[in-house]
Amino acid sequence: QVQLAESGGGLVQAGGSLRLSCAGSGPTFSNHAVGWFRQAPGKEREFVAAISWRSSSTYYGGSGKGRFTISRDNAKNTVSLQMNGLKPEDTAVYYCAADPLVNVILTQKRASYWGKGTLVTVSS
Repeated sequence: QVQLAESGGGLVQAGGSLRLSCAGSGPTFSNHAVGWFRQAPGKEREFVAAISWRSSSTYYGGSGKGRFTISRDNAKNTVSLQMNGLKPEDTAVYYCAADPLVNVILTQKRASYWGKGTLVTVSS
């Protein structure tokens, strides 16, 4: 019954960077697969990045590939998303998701827990 809390969103100029953080409650958060998703106005929720619990392997959606980096710090029970070279089309609410029973979350269907989101706005 993990609780997730995202932070780090804000307003940034195109080309800038932001680092989002997902903090998970409980000592077993390191055993959860974790993913980042985003939802822009008028669009469906989109997969951004994921990190597995078994080996901390990383996966990226096409939009952020080459610009975003996901990582985890088990000692701090956090998963971060470093976003560089931000574009106006990256503007969205970013959500952290987690699940204890799968190795990796690549679709939102398998995520058991969700944070409430953090807003990222990229100006041009």
